[in-house]
This record gives sequence, C-alpha cells and structure tokens, in this order.
Amino acid sequence: MSSGRHSLEVGTVRFLTTTRGYDELAARPYADVLIIGGGINGLATFRALALQGVDVALVERDDFVSGASAASSHMIHGGIRYLENGEFRLVHEAVTERNALLRTAPHYVRPLQTTIPIFSTFSGVLTAPLRFLRHGKGRARERGAALIKIGLVIYDSFSRGGGIFGGGTVPRHAFHGRRRSLALLPELNPDVKYTATYWDASLHDPERLALDVLRDARSVGGEGSGSRARAANYTAAIGAQGGHVLLRDAETGRETTFAASVVLNTSGPWTDGTNLALGDPTRYMGGTKGSHIVLDHPELLAATGGRELFFENEDGRIVLIYPLKGRVLVGTTDLEHDMGDPIVCTEAEVDYFIDLIAQVLPAIAVDRARIVYRFAGVRPLPGHGDLAPGFVSRDYRIESAPLVGGQATVLSLVGGKWTTFRASAEHLADRALELLAQPRRRSTKGVPIGGGRGFPTTERSRQQWIATHTGALDPARVATLLDRYGTVAASVIAAIARDAADAPLEHAPGYSSGELRYLASAESVVHLDDLLLRRTSLAFIGGATPEAAREIAAAVAPVLGWDAARVGAEVERGLAGVHAADPAWTGASAR
Repeated sequence: MSSGRHSLEVGTVRFLTTTRGYDELAARPYADVLIIGGGINGLATFRALALQGVDVALVERDDFVSGASAASSHMIHGGIRYLENGEFRLVHEAVTERNALLRTAPHYVRPLQTTIPIFSTFSGVLTAPLRFLRHGKGRARERGAALIKIGLVIYDSFSRGGGIFGGGTVPRHAFHGRRRSLALLPELNPDVKYTATYWDASLHDPERLALDVLRDARSVGGEGSGSRARAANYTAAIGAQGGHVLLRDAETGRETTFAASVVLNTSGPWTDGTNLALGDPTRYMGGTKGSHIVLDHPELLAATGGRELFFENEDGRIVLIYPLKGRVLVGTTDLEHDMGDPIVCTEAEVDYFIDLIAQVLPAIAVDRARIVYRFAGVRPLPGHGDLAPGFVSRDYRIESAPLVGGQATVLSLVGGKWTTFRASAEHLADRALELLAQPRRRSTKGVPIGGGRGFPTTERSRQQWIATHTGALDPARVATLLDRYGTVAASVIAAIARDAADAPLEHAPGYSSGELRYLASAESVVHLDDLLLRRTSLAFIGGATPEAAREIAAAVAPVLGWDAARVGAEVERGLAGVHAADPAWTGASAR
C-alpha cells in the first residue's frame, strides 16, 4: 500500500514494512500538487491526480480518514431529502455516483432496501414549498404520504438506468398501507398509516474503502521518495514559509518546507483553520455536528427486517435505524458546532436517539446498556448564517486564492460528501490540471476501486474465488477475508500463509495475529487506534475491549518496534481513541 518498503525479520517471519510517509516527503520536498487533508475527498483527489501521472503528495495531520469521513452514516445515497431543498443537480449526481459505486466498489457498497414509516396523508404538502422559499425558516411539519410520494416519483426518475441488480434499472419505490406494512414489519408503531420503500446503497466499511482509494493511488506512483504519489499520515501543514508549506511530523516534531505549484485544501470542516495556518483567514465553512450510536440489540436488529428505517422525527430531522454488521446503527443529529469545542456524542443526543426508536418501534425497550460504540463528526458544510441546518446545501464548490508569500495557488474544497467523492475529486483534479497546464489523460469514471477489482458478484464466481485461494487457510477463513477486504484479500491470505506464528485472537474473534501484523506492516499504521478504529471494524461492533486491545498490541509490537512500555501506552491511547466521542468514558478500566 505504501511506496517505500523494507524488510523486517521477526523470528523466522519476514515482513514488508513501510517507510514513514513524512520521511519520503522530507527526502524530496517538492511536487506539482500538495494535498492537505486525508479524508475521502483528499484521498480521492490524490488518486485522480496520480492516475493522470501528476507528481502529487498528500499530508494528513492525524491518521488517514480519521476526521469527518470517519463519522458517516455508512450510506451511499442519492439524498432524496435534498429534493425539498431544490438541489436537483446534486441529487442527480449523487444517484449517478451511487449506481457507479455499486459497480466499482461492490465489496463495500451494496444495495440497501430503505423503508419510510408514514403517519399522515397530506401533512407538509403546503408547508414544504413555503419552507423551501423561506430557506428552512418556519415550524417543521411532518412529511405526509402525498409529499413523500411526489419526492419518490422524482427520485425514481433520477434512478433509472442505475444497474443495482445488473439489469440496467433500479426498482421503483413501493407504497403499502397499514395492514401490509405491519405484516412486513410487525414491530412498527401501530399508528403507521403507510410505508414507502425504495433502494439506496450501504457503505459497509467507509475507512477501508478510503484506504483502497489510497492504495490505488500509491500503486501507480512508483517506489520510495521518487514516487509520484506520496502520502503521509501524522504530518501536519502548520504554516507558510518562504512561499512554501511548512510540514511537521507529529511523531518526532521534525519540520520541513515543501514546495508545490498547486496546494489543494481538502481539510473538510477544518478548511478555514488550514487556510489560517497558511496565512489566509477565510470564512468558508459552517459545519454541523452529527452523532450516532451503535447498539448490540438482537430484538431491535430483527425488528428492522434487514432494511434501513429512514424517517422523520418530531423536530423535522430525518433520522435512521440501520442494521449493519450484526449491530444497529442509529443516527443522526444536525447541530450547530464550534470547531473549537470537543466533537462528542452528548447524553442529550443519546436521549434523542432512544426516544426516536420508541416513536417508531415502541414495543422494543432500548437503554444505554445496549450501546457498544458512539461516534460524532462535523459535516464540511459551507457557512450558512441563520439558515436552518437541514436546509444547508450538501453540494460542493471550489474556492481559489494565492498562497501567501509565494507563487502557488491554493484551491479549497468547500462541502463534499461520501456519495459524490469521485465526482468532486475529479472536478478538483481538473482545476489543478488547468493550473498546471496539463491535459487530462483519463477519467476515474468506471474505474474499479481496490478490492472491488475482480470482486466476485455471483455465488458461483464467489465459490470459484474461494476455491482458488484456499490452501494454507480453510475455505471459511478465505470467505471471511474476501468479505472483509474484497480481492485485496489475496495479499492478506498470502501474508498469513507466510506467518508461521499466525494464530486466532482470543479476544477479537474472526481476526488472527498474522492478519493484524500484515495490516500493521502494509497499511501505514502508526498507533493502535489506527487498527482498532480504521483498519478493522472492532470498535464499531463493540469489540475493542481492553483485553482485545492488549492482545492486538502484543501481536503487532514486533512489526512496529514497540517495547513493553510503548505497548502499554498504545493500549491506553487506543482505548481513549475508541471512546473519544463518549463523554461518559473515564478510562480503560471503565468497560
């Protein structure tokens, strides 16, 4: 996954380890383009430029995809509710990109049946247009069946030709009355009058898809400091100096100036902070906080019927109950947020989530004891004054300014979302190519991503893939790894087979020590929380326990060069990272 590599022997096992990204940048401190921000939009732009043969570098002050991109609702969706805002261009683009991702990233993006419970017939038909004209002002009114029907008819028109099921079309929405709705979902609130069901897409592993995007870019860049696609995590852009960008290695404190003709600011909600550090006090952003909770609740999981429940709370906010990885994801809020404040899921938000579950599935008891994970993030929305958060545009734009004291141009991405990451990255890459006076060589449209390349999409091809890669590992293990990594699993399988010390982990079922050592050596892992939160799903499912953290830290310590003291520090840091959004967490011994 990384460019510079060297060998490390641990006992009789030889690992390929990666050179620190900062070292590669410091060895050759210049590129045509420098990208600041390693969320999905920055990584996708990195990939788009690397595929053009552009000499491009990327820096991220923390771990890759650890900011706003790590706090998504795990959906790739067309944004049906944006129709009420009149954002028809965005909805059309989002539906197009959703359908494309089902083909280019089928290992992580999969069809998602979505049902909307409806409790009135005509509510909102008159107030919705008025709220649109008033830019979200006025009292929220429930969206009734008539209004939702209108929206779904328009949505269907955008969704035709999608190809979710390979037949060139996406199934049209379906409406059911109360009796049929309760037959399909018996635990629904008996006051329901209708349900509307349509299809969107789920994003099973956002962080791993982002890492695939990063891997794709690095794979075409070449090796070492001479690579034309270099990326460094834990490397911050802290200022401008002599017309260059000043970079700091967060691990060692070392600094270097880096020269580029074009600087792309893809810092998401921190965009204004990055520009301020570069000497330009912009006021582009006005993000809102969204929190989620994850519940281990078999009864609630069964009540969803395997589909997402997507509905309107009493305050007009669209919320969701979503089965994923054997757990239930509940979200999200939409609250004004000062970027100087901690980004946490508050107790008031937890109360909000528990209350909304009771509104839709009143017979199912839910309390805090069922919560296994909380997370919160800030959407990279543009500044919006007194406009209601739900009416702030989810579209994106690009702002341009000169780098203070230099000849470089700084392009800032304002907005952007998971669903449209490829499209926004291509637009940003086009602007950079214009500034470099370089022609576009190819589009990223339709190009498979990472483990989606050659991914078996039928049961027959799946079994063939598993049989081909079964050898040292049994078929069930190979199947698990295919589901976890897509066809990148071939590299994971090979690494595990070479690791004579590989053994199942007692406190992280489904993972093995050799698998974790491979991730640590090949995927730019610096800290334990990189593994617990982003290279695996352990935190999400509630599996990042103190016992699991200690076991994993011990397994990867030889690869990462950790002594006993460092292992202890990493366990504390890792558990704190897992619970960073949980203000009730007080330390490793608390859970």
